Amino acid sequence: MNKLRASAVAAILLTVPLVAGCAPTTAPADSGGVLSRFHDQQLEWAACEDETLASSGTECAMVTVPLDYADPAGRTMSVAISRIVSTDPSQRRGILQSNPGGPGGRGLGLPAILRSGMTAEVAKAYDVIGMDTRGLGKSTPVDCGVPQMSWMRSAGTDRSGFDENVTRAKEAADRCWEKYPDILPHINTQNIARDVDVIRAVLGESRTSFLGWSYGTFLGATYSQMFPDKIDRLVLDSAPDPAKYGITMFKDMAAANEKAIDDFSGWAATRNGEYALGSSAGEVRQGIEKLISDAAIKPIRVGDYTLDDHVLPFLMYANGVSDLDADNQTFAQVLVQLRDLAAGKSVDLHPMLVGLTQAWFETELGTGPDYSATLAILCGDATMPADPEWYWGEIQRHRVDQPIFAAVHNTITPCSFWRDAPPTPITIDNSTPALQIQAVGDTRTTYNQGLGMHQAMQGSRLVTIPGRIHAVFPSYGNECANAAVNDYLLDGSLPERDVICSE
Repeated sequence: MNKLRASAVAAILLTVPLVAGCAPTTAPADSGGVLSRFHDQQLEWAACEDETLASSGTECAMVTVPLDYADPAGRTMSVAISRIVSTDPSQRRGILQSNPGGPGGRGLGLPAILRSGMTAEVAKAYDVIGMDTRGLGKSTPVDCGVPQMSWMRSAGTDRSGFDENVTRAKEAADRCWEKYPDILPHINTQNIARDVDVIRAVLGESRTSFLGWSYGTFLGATYSQMFPDKIDRLVLDSAPDPAKYGITMFKDMAAANEKAIDDFSGWAATRNGEYALGSSAGEVRQGIEKLISDAAIKPIRVGDYTLDDHVLPFLMYANGVSDLDADNQTFAQVLVQLRDLAAGKSVDLHPMLVGLTQAWFETELGTGPDYSATLAILCGDATMPADPEWYWGEIQRHRVDQPIFAAVHNTITPCSFWRDAPPTPITIDNSTPALQIQAVGDTRTTYNQGLGMHQAMQGSRLVTIPGRIHAVFPSYGNECANAAVNDYLLDGSLPERDVICSE
């Protein structure tokens, strides 16, 4: 997203996309009608419980799906969905399902965001559908009571900090498996794609269109691979490379986030008179690095909490997602306040600083179900290296070229201690027509990663935009990209060739 929802773990983690390896590509047909009891269920739509959603005209309902699609007569789960209906049912084309990423991003509010960027004609054409994926939010949730950001916590500069990360990662995995041993094996992207298809059928549609951000693009691509005859129009906004996975994807973010710090530092240097962060880009960066290293000795007090060198890099990561002036200003204001707080000054805390601090520590105290869902999906999809020494070696190898983020994006994850092997991965390799939007400076799913998705989705057209943003449509405000999405959703025509947008 271009503006971080600081109170939501999923928005902060809108960066850990899932990919796949190799396997059969098409889901088995339901020739025996074993899913008919799910496809034929009747929904009860009502105003959403959340007042903001309700005021936007969003309705909510619950869909029942199998816990285990290999045993559809067995246990079930509930999946929460939302919709904003077509503005003119007489011109309605069908449904547009959506996912905001994560994995673990709550999706019930996404239809209202997408509708805000639609032209009047496109708003007539679709009921826009949102979803909290299985294990998340209003759906049947998993809440392991795990510390937030087991791998977003920087390992710091010494071995003791890394060893603590290892302990936290194992603790997170153990807590999840001790609480949900019968649920976790069934929370993965392949089953979420099957849920998407149940929702399609329940809504009475022979085909569905889909728009995903970040991880949501992998979900959409997986759906197109598993259900090739059920996909209509597919929009992939800020996509990962489906030929890579998990820790490799995460590692790739480090260099992109270091560049984001450099770019921001250049912006701040031209405004030294306003923020006094430094008169050159190098001076600004040096100040950020010093703020982090000093916090190792004397943590910074923010309200009831203290931020040390293990937590501060997360704030830099979260604030560096966008290069919009408003977001750069917020980043600068947060840095100024951190500097003042480190000097013992009293400040009126910026909402972003408050939100990120709460997101970190309040979840760490056990209120992190969104993070639990992130772990369930991520670790349910991929096997990651189990040897802690591998991660320690990667951190050491990147200390110089990644001074802020080496110890963040190369550290160990709870997936290293997951107790069950993921299902056989699915290769994304098809010619389904798709529109892909990718920003050159994306710090979450980097541009090179996006090129991998473009190659895997052979029928796709790539729309490249300049700048640093993750999740382009509609909020970044690039008219070229927004027009491409609206035109494609309206008439189904892809550009004749890949497009490079201007500012």
